[in-house]
Amino acid sequence: MPKQYSIERVRDIGIIAHIDAGKTTVTERILFYTGISHKMGEVHEGKAIMDWMEQERERGITITSAATTCFWTPSYYRVGVTDTDKLDSIKDKHEHQINIIDTPGHIDFTVEVKRSLRILDGAVAVFDGVAGVEPQSETNWRYADEYKVPRICFINKMDRAGANFKRSFELIKERLSSNAVLIQLPIGAEENFKGVIDLLTQEAFKFEGENGEEMKKIEIPSNMKEEVEKARKELIEKIAENDEKLFEKYLDGKEIPFNELKDILRKAVIDIEIIPVMTGSALKNKGVQLLLDAIVDYLPAPTDLPPVKGFNFDHGEEERRSEDKEPVAALAFKLASDPYIGNLTYFRLYSGVVKKGSYLLNTTENKQERISRILRMHANHREEIDEMHAGDLGAIVGLKSTTTGDTLADPDHPIILENIVFPDPVISIRVEPKTKIDQEKMGVSLRKLGDEDPTFQVSVDHDTNEVIIAGMGELHLNVIVDRLRREFGVEVEVGRPQVTYRETIKSEAVGEGKYIRQSGGRGQYGHALIKVEPLERGTGFEFINAIKSGAIPHEFISPVEKGIKEAMSKGLYAGYPITDCKVTLYDGSFHEVDSSDNAFKIAGSMAFQDAAKKAGVTLIEPIMKVQVIIPDEFLGDVTGSINAKRGQIKSMEGRERVKVVEALIPLAELFGYSTELRSATQGRGTFNMEFSYYAIIPDNIAKELAGE
Repeated sequence: MPKQYSIERVRDIGIIAHIDAGKTTVTERILFYTGISHKMGEVHEGKAIMDWMEQERERGITITSAATTCFWTPSYYRVGVTDTDKLDSIKDKHEHQINIIDTPGHIDFTVEVKRSLRILDGAVAVFDGVAGVEPQSETNWRYADEYKVPRICFINKMDRAGANFKRSFELIKERLSSNAVLIQLPIGAEENFKGVIDLLTQEAFKFEGENGEEMKKIEIPSNMKEEVEKARKELIEKIAENDEKLFEKYLDGKEIPFNELKDILRKAVIDIEIIPVMTGSALKNKGVQLLLDAIVDYLPAPTDLPPVKGFNFDHGEEERRSEDKEPVAALAFKLASDPYIGNLTYFRLYSGVVKKGSYLLNTTENKQERISRILRMHANHREEIDEMHAGDLGAIVGLKSTTTGDTLADPDHPIILENIVFPDPVISIRVEPKTKIDQEKMGVSLRKLGDEDPTFQVSVDHDTNEVIIAGMGELHLNVIVDRLRREFGVEVEVGRPQVTYRETIKSEAVGEGKYIRQSGGRGQYGHALIKVEPLERGTGFEFINAIKSGAIPHEFISPVEKGIKEAMSKGLYAGYPITDCKVTLYDGSFHEVDSSDNAFKIAGSMAFQDAAKKAGVTLIEPIMKVQVIIPDEFLGDVTGSINAKRGQIKSMEGRERVKVVEALIPLAELFGYSTELRSATQGRGTFNMEFSYYAIIPDNIAKELAGE
């Protein structure tokens, strides 16, 4: 299939938001206005195109990120082109391809946001105009900062009762970024929300017609002219700060041409020096066309960003530019199991051209993969194509060895791109198959689900032979169990949710492991000396090889590390995995004949156990950031309940007729909290939570858990 769009006219973007901010509705409107769908899908009716899973439509939330491609020509009448023939000729030259990933807003499915932002060039952050910045908005923003993703803010739901544009904007500046700047103002609010004002062009737009598709230019309301002038001055100043010559013109009081302002604004957005803030109501079809214009105008094409960096074993660090003529470099960011065509591997192609029937090297696993079929995805619909070009997102059918985070590259020019690091699960449950047939199918089904979702883990308790599944929250595991039943036909009994505790060391210590066995014939000899040190919470595990002068041969270093990891996985205090620990292998010895991989693996395990016992081991537990929204009259009861749950209240804020309490509470105290809160507030209170960090458990509770 010939390529239709030059890479300069491609945008790879994600839509991110807290749950219920209207993110999927924004995406549905984008699909409607770009002609991909001819009827608007509504989330509340269970008909959203991008929420294609049964569980998504039943719950009215996004669970898995969905990818789609659409095409958009900016609204050129904004710069004076009204003649139909001229508009048609411009359309041929200026239509853009927008690859979109609609991500979940619920914290339990945060993996989908993280892996999507890793491979995207830009993002639209959607905010509820009533609630403003919510907890998952902050988490998503951190991920976008981590991967240096340029973004646009869209303050949605301006038609709702209680919508407050100014307050939402101030919260964005206060909690997320001081680089946020208004490029639009709303005309009215709540039931009086009529349209928006573009501060750069100084034009006002009103949205009419059944679907809001009639975007009419109107006069700026007289009572807003002073506000518009002030906001525009702030915008121009912020733009001018990003270009020396422009700033001189601004200081001299000279009029700056529109095109110059727009060019510098685009550059500043790509450099994340400016984050434009827009507004509208996706449900009422107001403002989405202008948002599409901004995506094309300000978010980067793949060529606007620095070349992707990777590692080559022969040459060290390498770069790949977003060009077809470069060798192929692609990152697999998601796996999905399709009942009709098998395994799908979603990938971002950073450079080169991938063709059907070609071979690529999985450089992470050093295994060759055949590219049998390439698909362009439209949610759960697909279009088969012969090739994909630099900058594209797509899916490959039937890869054998590739998992999330693996790199696919030209076999003659291998490169390994930066992997994706995922958070550890915080909650687990026991699952037991109902029948022998279910037992036979369960293992395969759980493995497939684990391949799709790196935050979902399966293990076996060897003492009881029970299967334990772990994930990011109760909803996450409920959906997994539901998918087992519906997609794989496996019925299971489910145990009570359990917190996924961890262990960690308290201080520095050294340890020795010496494994010597003589049993006739060849013996076994491994000897390792290590030092352990605690690391910051959330750091995980770090292994340092400090062996000098060949005290331990190079081939035995990896077995020592494996032995240490094995010992850490079993824990020492209460059987939970040990984390946030740095281990330095600094000395040891070997035997010319008797030393083996297995001997050094056992020595590594023994050395770690010795060092950890000296350092002292303690339990740590997941602490959740919780936001509780309640009517004013229930504030006392709710704050008392939070304190009783070992919670720390961080802030209390008043909104229209409600109070918003933010607190840090141990996950162990939150099971059943939804029912408890509804009971305490006559069904009017709601809450949401997200993982924040691991903290040391009080001694009395730790001893109780160790006893269990």
